[in-house]
Amino acid sequence: MKQKYNLLAFAAFSVAAIATAYAAISSENDALAISSAKVSLTQAVTTAEQHVGGKAARAEYEHHKGQWVFDVEVVKGKQVMDVKVDPLSGRILSSVEDNTDHDDAHDKED
Repeated sequence: MKQKYNLLAFAAFSVAAIATAYAAISSENDALAISSAKVSLTQAVTTAEQHVGGKAARAEYEHHKGQWVFDVEVVKGKQVMDVKVDPLSGRILSSVEDNTDHDDAHDKED
């Protein structure tokens, strides 16, 4: 009988854990998450372009290392920079050269 209760407790715990995980995933929808940003996508692109001194080729709102950021790819000459912009303050969080453009599978031609 005790084993049956343990099994029921385990099942209830599993359902709760799955529901929590699903809620976390669904709440990370970038279309909905951007509503909490204090900086617009246009402002983030302008900030990134000014920081690098180039033109934006791509920009998106994404979850990166536990936080939401604007990820802007800026081209200056033959150099491509990935610039992360804080959606609350508009400050540059990071700016690194993108030598491989490895995260852009959606850029490949069909």
